[in-house]
Amino acid sequence: MTIDPAALPPILRLEPVAEARYRVGNEGDPAVNNVVFGGQLLAQMIMAATAHSDDKSVKTISAIFARAARVDADTEISVETFHAGRAFASHTVSVWQGDRLCARGSVLAHVTEADVIAHQVDRPTATPPDEGRLASDHAVFPGAEYVIADDVDLVDSAGTTGPAELSVWYRSRHTPDDPIVNQAVLAWGTDGFLIGTAMRPHPGVAYDRAHVDLSTGVISHTLTFHRPFSMHDWLLLSHEAPFAGAGRSYGRCHVHDSGGALVASYVQDAMIREMPKGQNQRTM
Repeated sequence: MTIDPAALPPILRLEPVAEARYRVGNEGDPAVNNVVFGGQLLAQMIMAATAHSDDKSVKTISAIFARAARVDADTEISVETFHAGRAFASHTVSVWQGDRLCARGSVLAHVTEADVIAHQVDRPTATPPDEGRLASDHAVFPGAEYVIADDVDLVDSAGTTGPAELSVWYRSRHTPDDPIVNQAVLAWGTDGFLIGTAMRPHPGVAYDRAHVDLSTGVISHTLTFHRPFSMHDWLLLSHEAPFAGAGRSYGRCHVHDSGGALVASYVQDAMIREMPKGQNQRTM
């Protein structure tokens, strides 16, 4: 990372508490929703891993979310480096609240190399961001903009259904235009829409039921970066959920920049099941 840590948004700052262990903040109001957003943890895992990767950027992060983390609890991240070479470095990054392990990720960092062969999937068409629905809730990266194309409403369970597809524009003009910060901010935004995409075809099912009478959450998430990009640019996140069933959903997404370059891709497994009576995940 090439910028002064003091210039980072507070949620991306790492406070050293021991060797290769850091305290991090949590975003959100525990009185409204006491579950830490998984995208926040992905972003913080990237910041922690790259603090031990010299001049390398992240190629892939693959995380398993074993337990929900609480917004109102102290959160720490530990990093174990099991390989550090000239071209690649590999880390295990763990998220802790006290002695409770909440999530663990494998991070592969690398030095970017020249193309030998190159191809990509084309960017799909989508209505421009100035014609979409602005999304704003606790899951939005502070100061970022999310615009859902075609005015799709993922929140209202009384709304209309649609295909298990979703296009989202995403940018963050007020964060430092640093390669690692860009990766962390994009990672934050990759976590928030694939469960909603899986819900779209099903009448009476939407985000307003999540953590209330439906128990929802990301189980695993793998994000791969392909090309450098800037979060000051509008990025198009093209989601699809080819499977939902047995209390689970599976989704995938390609991320293109405004010039049409494929800059990242990700896949996600999640749970969507009935909430046990008497429980409410939002208050934990």
